[in-house]
Amino acid sequence: MPVTAFDPFASAALLTMARQGRMPRPLDLPLALRPCNADQAYAVQDAVVRERGEIAGWKVGAASPQALPARAALTRDSVFVAPAGQALNLPAAGFAVMGVEAELVYELGADLPERATPYSAVEVLAAMASVRAAIEVCDTRFAAWAQQGAWSRLADQGSHGALVVGSGLTSPADLAALDPLTLPVGLWVNGALAVQRAAWGNPAGDPLRLLVWLANEGAHSLGGLRAGQWVTTGSCTGNLLVAPGSVVVAELGGVGRAELHCIA
Repeated sequence: MPVTAFDPFASAALLTMARQGRMPRPLDLPLALRPCNADQAYAVQDAVVRERGEIAGWKVGAASPQALPARAALTRDSVFVAPAGQALNLPAAGFAVMGVEAELVYELGADLPERATPYSAVEVLAAMASVRAAIEVCDTRFAAWAQQGAWSRLADQGSHGALVVGSGLTSPADLAALDPLTLPVGLWVNGALAVQRAAWGNPAGDPLRLLVWLANEGAHSLGGLRAGQWVTTGSCTGNLLVAPGSVVVAELGGVGRAELHCIA
């Protein structure tokens, strides 16, 4: 029996139709359309992103300080920068689930296009214009939360729903002096402390390693990193499912605060 080549565009079309409500959400991609490795998952993800719109940011993370990072590009329709000192109101309608995470997000102040010589950590950090507290809202285009294989979830933009960017540090001196691994982190839901970490809590370790990987490898298939984009560097609190109507606050001590109102 001949082996059929994997078609990332067919997989991407199915995820897009599920997101747009033009078909029922599947429990997983059909077996023939299910990615079997990272290359196939990224091919699907890139097709999803290109159809969805302009890239406004990225999410990047890793299972440990030694593990190969993984990324997802985030489009303009899912990235929200809260006005200074204010909460971000986000309608819950359209989300299958709302899983919230406190994260540290970097803002690019300069392009980091693909080049032959790898960027150093010093160069990557110098390209950042700010670092801020953020809340990522995780979601799924599938019929059930976290019941799929890792490659299917990676294809689905790494289960991204929305990114809410809050307050933070904007001076080059503050960015250079920041040690993320020492940051205390707190996540509140409806006024109650849900998760607290005395220091960091992100299993990937130093987020600068993730930024360097993204600049040198991870972002190449979608044109590299560009000024004005945001890069969120993974959860410091784990993922907590919340109900419509919830108020979520993330605080990263010494950096900033993000507040999200999940409007029912």
